[in-house]
Amino acid sequence: MTAAGAETVAAARALVDASQAVIDAATRHTARTTDGGREIDEHQVHVERIAYLTTQVRAAHELVAFVERRIEAGGAGAGDPLTESSALVYAAEAAHALRSALAIAPDDFGAGGAASALEAAGATAAIRDGLDEARIRELGRAVLASLGVNNIELEDEVATLTRDAARDFARNEVAPRAQDIHRQDLLVPEDLIEKFSAQGFFGSSIPEQYGGTGMGDLSMVIITEELSAASLGAAGSLTTRPEILSKALLSGGTDEQRAEWLPKIAAGELLVAIAVTEPDTGSDVASLQTRAVPAEHEGQRGWRINGAKAWSTFSGRSEVLALLARTDPDVSLGNRGLSLVMVTKPAFDSHQWRYEQPEGGVITGTANPTPGYRGMHSFTLSFEDAWVPHDNLVGGDEGVNRGFYLQMGGFAAGRLQTGGRALGVAQAAMEKACQYVTGRQQFGQAVSQFQLTQYRIGEMAARIAAARQLTYAAARSFDSRAVEPAMSKLLASDIAVSVSQQAQQLHGGWGYSEEDPISRYVADALVLPIFEGVKPVLELRVIGRALLAAAS
Repeated sequence: MTAAGAETVAAARALVDASQAVIDAATRHTARTTDGGREIDEHQVHVERIAYLTTQVRAAHELVAFVERRIEAGGAGAGDPLTESSALVYAAEAAHALRSALAIAPDDFGAGGAASALEAAGATAAIRDGLDEARIRELGRAVLASLGVNNIELEDEVATLTRDAARDFARNEVAPRAQDIHRQDLLVPEDLIEKFSAQGFFGSSIPEQYGGTGMGDLSMVIITEELSAASLGAAGSLTTRPEILSKALLSGGTDEQRAEWLPKIAAGELLVAIAVTEPDTGSDVASLQTRAVPAEHEGQRGWRINGAKAWSTFSGRSEVLALLARTDPDVSLGNRGLSLVMVTKPAFDSHQWRYEQPEGGVITGTANPTPGYRGMHSFTLSFEDAWVPHDNLVGGDEGVNRGFYLQMGGFAAGRLQTGGRALGVAQAAMEKACQYVTGRQQFGQAVSQFQLTQYRIGEMAARIAAARQLTYAAARSFDSRAVEPAMSKLLASDIAVSVSQQAQQLHGGWGYSEEDPISRYVADALVLPIFEGVKPVLELRVIGRALLAAAS
């Protein structure tokens, strides 16, 4: 490692440590102001700032820590100037954002003496160095030279082999079909699902004892990232819903349920959809109105479901719906009166469908037209006396009225996976931009030779690198109760939106053509900050609340 590289990494670490000290002091102050987070709604704007800034600083820490580990290990990737520079660029960006917020509302942060660490001459010099346009342009030139391809060291042999296999599948099987699926709003082809299943992708984080590959959450995220780079809707999101239900079954299902359902999910025999959101209820899950009442059918114990669900992705093609319903008639119980049930149905390949159950219930679905995220279709569902046997209530008798907690644990996995999905979209957009500007001539030279192009690519690369290490770290230590999966989803989704839009602008007029994949990346990225917890709710109710409760 060069002396310059050592100085770069040391400066990045110093900025991260100083920023974290300010964040810690500000979080303690805000915890006191909000009574440990119980009065978040009286301070929403500031709590949103705290949540987002904390997420940025955490991402900077994970990127710097990755560089430090590689240097210490002395293996492949150690002393990589590109990654070292990305670490300083993003650490400076996070520190600059924090200093700006402090300047605007110093009393809200209450940082006191901790803030002086970011005002010190050394910190100011490091921020200026990290955000120096010459540094960012140099980073951009290096990324352009490699056409933006991601070959970052994974620190895990299984994960590396997994990435190679997933990337090969994505490029050879998914990418050639992705544009047609998007433009014609087609359903994911059956033969693609079969090939997907044969790769073991559905069971990547399901334990081997239940038929999965047991490779863990890091491999799951990397598979998702590579597949999403080819197509968010036709490949990258195929395992999201199975992942959510699998985590719920693993944490709260009965032994019999795990033995019956998980092997089928891992093998791709049963495709899963989630039915939680309702037409008038989005992130406020505790206010769900769909009801499940105890019933019997031919002597069998079960439940009858009545109500409506919205934005149930892939629920036409799926054979099982993981549905959250109110099983306690006392609405004052809120989320304590909800249960998670598995509703089985046949697969449908149309935009509208109706299923009349042998037990007398009716389920209907109508697809919602969307500008992107095509290939799976998101449906509004109606349930009229739909029958579910009691054996399909996750957790059995012990699971009654515990569905909210089981579902939220599953959603944590969904958020982590969404971090991977966002990385894939952002990576694809950056690679497409690098390819285009390298070959496009304007004003007598390639567009890649212009300073502003190099600067934009450098910014993209540093931000993607930070989001990637934040997401990988969350995957390595996945805990459904931890805040890191939500942070990963929050930051990576925003970065996917900004990177795809900047990449589109680098294409000029051709970037607005539906014939070019970049327009698909832009349309797909827009949904990322919305599903698995819309951005403001994620910031306030998940990240903000967790941070403030821990600091109180």
